[in-house]
Amino acid sequence: MHDLKALRADPAAFDAALARRGLPAVAESLVEEDERRRAALAELQEAQGQRKGLAKEIGQAKRKGEDTAGIEARGAALRDQIATLEARANEIQKRIDDVLQQLPNQLDANVPDGRDENDNVVVHQRGEVPSFAFEAKQHFELGEALGLMDFPSAGKIAGSRFVMLRGALARLERALGQFMLDTHTGEFGYEEVTVPLLVNDAAMYGTDKLPKFAEDSFHTDDGRWLIPTGEVPLTASVMGDILPAESLPRRMTTLSTCFRSEAGSAGRDVRGMLRQHQFTKCELVSVVAPEESEAEHERMTRAAEAVLERLGLPFRRVLLCAGDTGFGAAKTYDLEAWLPGQQAWREVSSCSNTRDFQARRMNARMRREKTTVFVHTLNGSGLAVGRVMIALMEVHQQEDGSIRVPEVLRHYMGGLDVIRA
Repeated sequence: MHDLKALRADPAAFDAALARRGLPAVAESLVEEDERRRAALAELQEAQGQRKGLAKEIGQAKRKGEDTAGIEARGAALRDQIATLEARANEIQKRIDDVLQQLPNQLDANVPDGRDENDNVVVHQRGEVPSFAFEAKQHFELGEALGLMDFPSAGKIAGSRFVMLRGALARLERALGQFMLDTHTGEFGYEEVTVPLLVNDAAMYGTDKLPKFAEDSFHTDDGRWLIPTGEVPLTASVMGDILPAESLPRRMTTLSTCFRSEAGSAGRDVRGMLRQHQFTKCELVSVVAPEESEAEHERMTRAAEAVLERLGLPFRRVLLCAGDTGFGAAKTYDLEAWLPGQQAWREVSSCSNTRDFQARRMNARMRREKTTVFVHTLNGSGLAVGRVMIALMEVHQQEDGSIRVPEVLRHYMGGLDVIRA
């Protein structure tokens, strides 16, 4: 999770990094705990050494026919002492781990200070925000008028925050996913992967979704989790591995269904498809050598931007501030598309460099000369299919309620250029 050696070397810097996220100092207490743990381990090693010495004494005494009762009594006392010291060291280690696993990643120096999304920094904007000679409708108004976006039927069988897409809109969702996969695999060198939609605790923990975000995910009766994003199975595929240096960078993409409980979103985006329990997303994951992760972050974000450009969607790249950067990320770019119906920019992709934060949690390393080092992992939406469809519907809407299909999608849509009622 965090490098205790680095923390001991510069506890003030560790606390300063936490302060940027508005968190209290913990370094002093962790260093004290670690000193107690190391002291217990030193006593343990000494006791184990004494026990080995007694074992030799017992062997020599037996060969000479001497009474070993006294030596064996001392050995029994040492066994009890060793068990006590092992328990003490493990207990201290657990206390340290319980604190560390709740602490977020350290931020990149280039992440701006700030409390929330209002302090994020726009890096650039691409495409012109459209103006209409009519009042722009929101996606759910368009979809329901077309008879192709069915919330009542979905609610009847699953409850709120679900939708059933029909006809051309169902095909549009599929077309977008295929277009994203083809772009990332054909032009940006990502390997297409199909992934399990159910994963175990270790996969969720390794990708920093547990324990902090347990309530945001769906848990099954047999102890597994529905994936909140394709990042989890893709990144966790290298869990516990020592990768040859020549096998990196490893770039993977998947188009998968994702599931989120939206536990903290009561009352937010209750109309439409913007915030659903189930959605489709094209995910990008890179596993790279440490010195390559900064450049890989730019490359990944550019791959996601290319999709938006080809769909004719105005968007902007935003560098998240300290208070808005996610738990596992050292640095995050959000891509926000313009929604004319809402008259607002809304996130359609989030691309993050987690550096070695996830790799430490899942013990993913690479060979380097005669040693191993933790890899760096990155993840990004390439893109969230439903949210991109929302932007597409609103940006390419026409006065009669029809929706123009971008040229790059038409062959996926059987040549259809306009979706009409």
